[in-house]
Amino acid sequence: MTKYIFVTGGVTSSLGKGIISASLAKLLQARGYRVTIQKFDPYINIDPGTLNPYEHGECYVTEDGAETDLDLGHYERFLNVPTSQANNITTGRIYQNVINKEREGAYLGKTVQVVPHITDEIKRNMVLLGQGEDFDIVITELGGTVGDIESLPFIEAVRQLRWELGSSNSLVIHLTLVPFLAAAGELKTKPTQHSVKMLLEYGIQPDILVCRTEHQLSADIRRKVALFCNVNINAVIESIDASTIYDVPLMMLKEQLDKTVLSKLKLPLKSDPNLDNWKNFLGRLKNPTSEIKIGLVGKYVELPDAYKSITEAFIHAGASNECKVKVVSIHSESITAENVAERLGGLNGVLVAPGFGSRGIEGKIIAIQHVRENNIPFFGICLGMQCAVVEFARNVLGLKDANSSEMDENTPDPVISMMEEQKKIKNKGGTMRLGSYICDLKKGTKAYHIYGKSQITERHRHRYEFNNEYLKQFEEAGMIASGINPDNGLVEIVELKSHPFFVAGQFHPELKSTVANPHPLFVNFVAASLAHSRKNSKK
Repeated sequence: MTKYIFVTGGVTSSLGKGIISASLAKLLQARGYRVTIQKFDPYINIDPGTLNPYEHGECYVTEDGAETDLDLGHYERFLNVPTSQANNITTGRIYQNVINKEREGAYLGKTVQVVPHITDEIKRNMVLLGQGEDFDIVITELGGTVGDIESLPFIEAVRQLRWELGSSNSLVIHLTLVPFLAAAGELKTKPTQHSVKMLLEYGIQPDILVCRTEHQLSADIRRKVALFCNVNINAVIESIDASTIYDVPLMMLKEQLDKTVLSKLKLPLKSDPNLDNWKNFLGRLKNPTSEIKIGLVGKYVELPDAYKSITEAFIHAGASNECKVKVVSIHSESITAENVAERLGGLNGVLVAPGFGSRGIEGKIIAIQHVRENNIPFFGICLGMQCAVVEFARNVLGLKDANSSEMDENTPDPVISMMEEQKKIKNKGGTMRLGSYICDLKKGTKAYHIYGKSQITERHRHRYEFNNEYLKQFEEAGMIASGINPDNGLVEIVELKSHPFFVAGQFHPELKSTVANPHPLFVNFVAASLAHSRKNSKK
């Protein structure tokens, strides 16, 4: 029978439930168990696809085209196992499902209520992934903080499920905070006590407490927390601040979180966890032999989580090259023709990030012109690729008013335009080209060399495409389409023949980069930036 682990959070948000869930899953996976993680989010949006990145950070896209919470990115990066639509459920989706059933008459005229109808739908989704033969353990992370009004139906569903599943088939891990009061010079356990008390009021006794802290927990503090919160002392786990999130699995191993979990679920320890590759990655990450600066030109740079997968992909690619990648965030609205040389000065490579809308576009185009003309390694992702196309059309092909029809509906040269089937769509949610699509690579191109094969799949999230009416002009002038979708002929990758590294993709390669498999485009871009750095240092 599949076992279920529920991870809740208390005291404050942003304690790192996603990282703890992913770290525990990594340890259980390393012991030979088949594990998946799902995230239940308490907001009423159907998915985060229509949320502003400033509100919620990046929107992570799965292979099957689901727009999901960014925590799913952590799950994939740690486990190297793809997630799907079923791994992220929101309050909005739960209520939509229940209302659809009510409209169909599925409740036979009953009064539809939070209990049992909403909680039943939550429970149905919680056990969905565990009903096949694919997983031994399903970890469910509950978004929000215990005590939030939005979280109550999820907490109630967990309470009910625990009774239905039986004592050794599920457990609750509560992530909480043990703050350090500098004035008093001591750690305080009262917030944790209150958080657990609130959970108890809702009918849930946590089995394990993971305590986020800036200072080590003494034996006395562990005993005090155990006594007041009704848990064994070995179930009080210290989660001290780490220099990198990739340290956390080894820290949880040291705290024996995986052993405690398996003991409570009455599962065998199997073998010791095999984390050799993980430790090798950490060794390269922490002992780089060189350092480079890469500019990330975007319009949501004030919030680091808006480009979370990109910054993590740089960590993977940097470790692969034994190189520390310092990502310098540059707001595209701040770039002008007059200051571009100064703003991009000292960088070894430039990545122009994805995004939507016209704000900051001209700054991205000016940045791309600068790196193209000065042979600085360039990598464009989605809107970054579209901006590279517009820049080339204006400054090389001489189409001075060329643009994307997203930015200017009346442009005489829409080198980027909307697909015909997209023009009829008015509803914004989930209407883009989403999820995994095939791409054929042309032999002899940089893209073919980077991937080392002729056909790849990459994940998409966009509405606008390269306008193939202009393809011949572009290729004759030196910008070639090195990746094409075989089903619809759409351009997926463009590159410049006469440039050390100028590659841009319509897709989002950062979404497939993991610790075990750093993405080849990022690895090669970092290598090209490193070569550019060494070349400049010799001058």
